[in-house]
Amino acid sequence: MLVAKSKGMWYTAYIMKAVVSVIGIDRTGIIAAVSGKLAEWQINIEDISQTIMQNNFVMIMLVDTSSSALELDKIGAMLQASVEHLGVTVHVQHEDLFNAMQRV
Repeated sequence: MLVAKSKGMWYTAYIMKAVVSVIGIDRTGIIAAVSGKLAEWQINIEDISQTIMQNNFVMIMLVDTSSSALELDKIGAMLQASVEHLGVTVHVQHEDLFNAMQRV
């Protein structure tokens, strides 16, 4: 949660961060397809890590979904559907869930 003052008025903004993971066989257009859809849905990419491991594409992004009208489960389903033709698997998790799973 972020509390800020603008034009003499206080407001509260809820910052909603999620982790997007994309895995599949490397091919042209994966990053463009994923980042294009996120931008279209007003989702900001705050951090990104991408590598190729023996022809396998692996990407993890930290995104801010605060400005998007879409709910997190919809983002995951719609993103998977939009890049399915590229043969990759997409997972979208709330940042807190992702962090909790890393501690196990």
